[in-house]
Amino acid sequence: MSYTARPVDPRTGAPIVLMGDDRVARMPVRECGEPLVDCREAVRVDGRRGDAAGEWARLRAGVLELLVRAEALLPRDRRWLLVEGYRPLALQHRIGDGYLAALRERRPRAGERELRTLASRWVAPAETAGHVAGAAADLTLCTASGAEVDLGCPEAATPEESAGACFTAARGIGAAAAAERRAMAEALGSVGMVNYPTEWWHWSFGDRYWAWSTGAEAAGYGPLPQGG
Repeated sequence: MSYTARPVDPRTGAPIVLMGDDRVARMPVRECGEPLVDCREAVRVDGRRGDAAGEWARLRAGVLELLVRAEALLPRDRRWLLVEGYRPLALQHRIGDGYLAALRERRPRAGERELRTLASRWVAPAETAGHVAGAAADLTLCTASGAEVDLGCPEAATPEESAGACFTAARGIGAAAAAERRAMAEALGSVGMVNYPTEWWHWSFGDRYWAWSTGAEAAGYGPLPQGG
């Protein structure tokens, strides 16, 4: 597994374009003005990253519609477990700053540019982050009764914590976990959502990373103020 500032896909060896890449940052945004909506009546939402205002349980209306459509494509005993949707800008900055600090301690000889690139494997710069636009969902799977499914490493594990198992195409996670990841990818990909290859749980639609990945002219969802 590659922990360098130029990570590659574990299966194909192809370079992974990170959210901190200038090509992603240059994608224009044509904000469509679609509202954030509460997801809790449409899909199962986990409370591990909950906040009093309910921000984490919200997504753009169009993104939630895609999740509902994709859930119908999952194997019979599988449902989405939404861990986090919208994330205010201030929280995005705090998470990024915290991970950068951990990387500086771990790699004292690394330059700032390398550290920021490494950080974007796990947390996007605010200007390209899908969560701050309400366009990205951190998802895992659960059974119909609500039991969380093993997908090879904990949701939101860093590359360091997971020894690279957080990469969507990671090897060595076991056949069952790999099959669960494929089921996720088939369902979400079928409705037009895109995955961030360094995070198996991160799927988005309409943000800058989606626009770059799909060849769209522009993103339809841009960063939102707290409260949407």
